[in-house]
Amino acid sequence: MSPAKRRATTPQRPPAERSGFERWASLGSYLPSVINQAALLQKQNFAARFWAKDPTLWSDDPQTGRAIANRLGWLSVLPAMRDDCGMLRAFTDEVRRGGFTHALLLGMGGSSLCPEVCRRTFGVARGYLDLAVLDSTDPAAVRNAEQRAPLDKTLFLVATKSGATTETLCFYRYFFDKVRRRAGERAGEQFVAITDPGSPLVRMAAAQRFRRTFLNPSDIGGRYSALSYFGLLPAALLGIDIETLVNRAATLLPPAGSPLQAGQDPAILLGIALAELGRQGRDKVTFQLAAEIAAFGCWAEQLIAESTGKQGRGLFPVDGEPLGKPPCYGRDRVFVHMRLRSSRDSAATRQLRMLQKAGHPVLRIELADRLDLGREFFRWEIATAVAAAVWKINAFDEPNVKESKDNTERLLGQLTRGGRAAREKPVLRGRGMSLFGVPPSVSAPKTVAGRKGGIGNPVGDRLLAFLRQAHEGDYVALLAYLAPSPPIDRAFSQIRRRLRDRLGVATSAGYGPRYLHSTGQLHKGGPANGLFLEITAQDSIDLPIPELPYGFSLLKQAQARGDQEALESRARWFLRLHLDIKAEAGLLQILRWVETAFPEKSKARPPLGRKR
Repeated sequence: MSPAKRRATTPQRPPAERSGFERWASLGSYLPSVINQAALLQKQNFAARFWAKDPTLWSDDPQTGRAIANRLGWLSVLPAMRDDCGMLRAFTDEVRRGGFTHALLLGMGGSSLCPEVCRRTFGVARGYLDLAVLDSTDPAAVRNAEQRAPLDKTLFLVATKSGATTETLCFYRYFFDKVRRRAGERAGEQFVAITDPGSPLVRMAAAQRFRRTFLNPSDIGGRYSALSYFGLLPAALLGIDIETLVNRAATLLPPAGSPLQAGQDPAILLGIALAELGRQGRDKVTFQLAAEIAAFGCWAEQLIAESTGKQGRGLFPVDGEPLGKPPCYGRDRVFVHMRLRSSRDSAATRQLRMLQKAGHPVLRIELADRLDLGREFFRWEIATAVAAAVWKINAFDEPNVKESKDNTERLLGQLTRGGRAAREKPVLRGRGMSLFGVPPSVSAPKTVAGRKGGIGNPVGDRLLAFLRQAHEGDYVALLAYLAPSPPIDRAFSQIRRRLRDRLGVATSAGYGPRYLHSTGQLHKGGPANGLFLEITAQDSIDLPIPELPYGFSLLKQAQARGDQEALESRARWFLRLHLDIKAEAGLLQILRWVETAFPEKSKARPPLGRKR
């Protein structure tokens, strides 16, 4: 056949497909609908409106639109940040000359996650500041942060957009008091503020004579602030090449003077794909990240969950869940494979090809090197905002986060006065554990894993009965108000893998109160398909918070119970397991129960108990 005849008989691919989906997205049967959605947005001039910061993409309400318009500064901040890189490097050199060897960032959510990604991904360049992040109110975690470095060699970054974040200000009070006892009136020289103009922290920093206050653009929300001072100052202190980080991100800016088309913008295309796949039930965005960039997942988790988890909808990001075989997954997954060009992850690549053949969508992103994370921060900010716009959801607020905060403040008042809230009684006790908040319809089963009468522990029986309510399409969230540690991480990973393999549901694990500023919005504002297992424990120590009538232990307790109330008020499936034994021992006991109830060798999944 001649080339001319071959061209005449070969079906022509749609322009949107040729433009880029096929290069990185294996969408299978979902490809036509994603292409159609891209074509529809093209007709609506979506890309031009997006880059012009048109708030009506997310809401037609004028009042909401005005609020959104004041949250879109991240789309145009890169040139200004590029200009400020020299200033940030000069400040870094100043504090190095001043003898600082360590830095501790005090923050939550959008103020802390990008710095954590940078520290875990790049490490510390020789001669720069060994930066750590404190975002846990567990008193043992606070003590660990205090003891990791000499106090007089540590620079403290107080990072909060509002200047009024409860946890951040409690951290500040604690450490400022420690430094002031040693340095007296010069204590402020060890503190730096990153906040919005006019926030209460600006006045506080001036009164205490902080070394420097960095005023971030006020039109950038916390979770979209990775490429502003909140992310770039910590990166500079670590010795990261922040100019290259910003320049890599800037490659996603639209070319000046060129016509803007949704079908040609890679970040917008990613958002379109996520939105359309989510609309068709593929709403569990499962990250499979090469080891060198694995930390990126915790940042993306907050961005996606807090931006889309509203109005009973949402994309559920799955970070840190071990990769499994096709039978382990329900029909609610979309996989995101991110790797460095030099990564040795052939096993993961083979498994993802198996998942693709089984009909699961797989999105692939390759990074030239770790500095390409600058591009990925920006890509995922754009894509997440686009997905929310396709669903007509405001990506820039967090309406359900405040409820848990209000509950915490009320409970703190009651607990410090010894009021009614302090006299909490468990539903069940057994062998060093207590249960609270058991849904009334969940009773201990007559048999668990073939054993008459269950596993012989009333707490374990009720816990397993709760987990058996999981339905395909649901997710199980493990919420730990414990001091973060590698043993706890490993136990959670094993529990998650067994629940995923045997129940076919997505899983997540988060430390409290950190998750309240991350997935907490989706838990309450997203679809009602989550089962929440909150784990608390008896604290071995407590630390007082200067100027406040309570310490970190009571604050953490109030936060756990405050979120419990918020979830229960929305009839979410919730269970709180309190450990009167050491946290590691308690989690290993839970793991043994789960392994007994859901044996690995069983080929058939157990019957699903809860109907939607």
